[in-house]
Amino acid sequence: MTGGGILVLNQAEVRELLDLRECIDVVASAFRAHAEGNLPIAPGILGAHIGEGGFHIKTAALAGSPAYFAVKINANYPGNPSRFGLPTIQGLIALFEAGRGTPLAVMDSIEITILRTAAASAVAATHLARPDAAVLTICGCGSQGRTHVRALLQVRPITQVFAFDTDPECAARFARELGGELRLDIRVVKTLAEAVPASDICVTCTPARAPILPAELVRPGLFIAAVGADNPEKQELEPGLLRRSTVVVDILEQAATIGELHHALSAGVMALADVHAELGQIVAGLRPGRSSQEEIIVFDSTGTALQDVAAASLVYERAVRLGRGNSLPMAS
Repeated sequence: MTGGGILVLNQAEVRELLDLRECIDVVASAFRAHAEGNLPIAPGILGAHIGEGGFHIKTAALAGSPAYFAVKINANYPGNPSRFGLPTIQGLIALFEAGRGTPLAVMDSIEITILRTAAASAVAATHLARPDAAVLTICGCGSQGRTHVRALLQVRPITQVFAFDTDPECAARFARELGGELRLDIRVVKTLAEAVPASDICVTCTPARAPILPAELVRPGLFIAAVGADNPEKQELEPGLLRRSTVVVDILEQAATIGELHHALSAGVMALADVHAELGQIVAGLRPGRSSQEEIIVFDSTGTALQDVAAASLVYERAVRLGRGNSLPMAS
């Protein structure tokens, strides 16, 4: 905290301060702490649906000196870009020093949400994708899709990307802009059937409310990061795909309530006992990762405030060190 007030950081400042490689590292550490029982509290989530969108309120804390507590309030309105020219996701993160409850910072959540989500997928891919995984399918060519390419390049030798989106122009722009920036071979496909059977990794990051990835397309050895399902109405994978795969979740209780696992449980094709592990257990070495080249693995990523508090504390500490942001006085 600077000047006895709350540090306020806008989206551009958060983008400047949050390094993707460091975000991957702190997110991995947060998941490890969760698995090892080294968190002050369990992560929490509350959802509220309003009109054509909804709000998520997520909380988590990290031990340490200082210890941090964060609460994120995100609005998710899928129709915003086409109807109002606004982002699908808007929100704020409030960061506190957990030892005394002192508010430290308020920051825009968009960049943190995007980066920490892709960071979790990169952490999962480190342990669950084949080491030689080189071909990636991105299903959903928005901000999440772009950041996932960048994040997965940090942990796997990606040489080719297939881009699929229900909006062909969005996919074309994704391929043109990202391919040029990263000097990467990115090819637009009209159907997932053109891409998934030839891929080593598949990321689904869409607002779909019905399965878009059927089990019949999936070949042995594929690693799937299913990112889109963050409420009970969203779904990207056929339940039968989870049944034939090794399933790893971010937080078991949360995935069983709002993730792809939720739909597999509801369909009666899986039980909680069928879940292989939480991601933190894999990172901590408490459960094994990939066991063979042929294993199909699904990472059910519902998004947890563990990722948010890890990324937000990283942003805050760097902002204080570099003198970024504005201090909002709170004393009367």
